[in-house]
Amino acid sequence: MAQFSVHDAKTNLSRLIADALAGGDVVIARGNVPVVRLVPVEPRGRRVFGALKGKIAIDSRFDEPLPGDERDGWQLV
Repeated sequence: MAQFSVHDAKTNLSRLIADALAGGDVVIARGNVPVVRLVPVEPRGRRVFGALKGKIAIDSRFDEPLPGDERDGWQLV
């Protein structure tokens, strides 16, 4: 585990980011007290148009108005 002061982290941020992306354990400390661990962010997956085609069905009643007892539960402004 590599530990760096806040000042060293500011000075060498690009290198510390590269170390963290390479799998290194980078810890930033105030004085001798570790306060932050620098870790890579997991990338979000890309959305693919049509990925759920054939997996979702819309009921034929979808566009019909809600029954009164259900509609009363919604706050309409």
